[in-house]
Amino acid sequence: MNLADLPAHAVHRRLAGEGLLLHIPPIAVRIRSPMRAFAEQLRTMYSAYEIAEAGTFADIDVRIIPKRSKRLRPLACFIVDGVSPFDPFPRDHALPLLEWGVNWVFAQRMHQYLLLHAAVVERDGAALLLPAWPGSGKSTLAASLACRGWRYLSDEFGVVVPSTLSVLPFPRPAALKNESIDVMRSFAPDAFIGPIFPKTRKGSVAHLRVPSPSVRRARDPARITAVFFPDFQAGAPVSVRPLSQSTAFLKLAHNAFNYEMLGETAFRTVAAIVRAVPCRIIRYGDLEAAHLQIEILMKEPAHAPA
Repeated sequence: MNLADLPAHAVHRRLAGEGLLLHIPPIAVRIRSPMRAFAEQLRTMYSAYEIAEAGTFADIDVRIIPKRSKRLRPLACFIVDGVSPFDPFPRDHALPLLEWGVNWVFAQRMHQYLLLHAAVVERDGAALLLPAWPGSGKSTLAASLACRGWRYLSDEFGVVVPSTLSVLPFPRPAALKNESIDVMRSFAPDAFIGPIFPKTRKGSVAHLRVPSPSVRRARDPARITAVFFPDFQAGAPVSVRPLSQSTAFLKLAHNAFNYEMLGETAFRTVAAIVRAVPCRIIRYGDLEAAHLQIEILMKEPAHAPA
């Protein structure tokens, strides 16, 4: 059963009671909250996700609960294992609070994987890693590719299995920020983009719902074929700069959440990636031009410059 198969009142009842356990591969997340508006947002953005059976182990168990405040604006708290790890959000920002909270817990706990700060898309069995820090255009580029037939694996994490160098999907709504919201609405008018949450800590944020085909294939790993570091510059023509293995290693290691935690395993995994696949910086100011360039690059033989 998918979340969309439950009527809205049943979603709210489960969230307010025993909780709703969703499969968001590679993990299962139990979510609890008494807030009806949040229940409606969750049902809308996660409609295609599978509800886990009773008794399924929850990798993450979280609560989004209202908090009393002397402020005029009501607040909501993210709680995991009985602890609230960061300050409350405005109550009407419960959905981004969930997304950022789950990101935080995932980065803190899933050390059986190398966790790269990267968006990931795949087509024809070939996965493209897009590692970057905020403001580089990775989320917008990945979301736009997902709207043009690429399988969407993740917006935030490149979940790499060290023993195989495969990347696991962790598909959740893509966080579009500020100008990228209108850019994506213009680029993909048929894509489902949720409400805008203004004045968050990252500006205005809206979420693009993961295409249903990508959710259905959320248990299928992919083979890393290329690593492109996106560099969005408004109005810039597309340009591509190959990276040496040494430079690519430093950039990729810098983009790993748990590099120091994994130690030698992280070193060997990053080294194996940059030896196996081409690594490039792609600067772009237009999505259509970026897509065309990526199409050309992904058809080239997979080799990395020494």
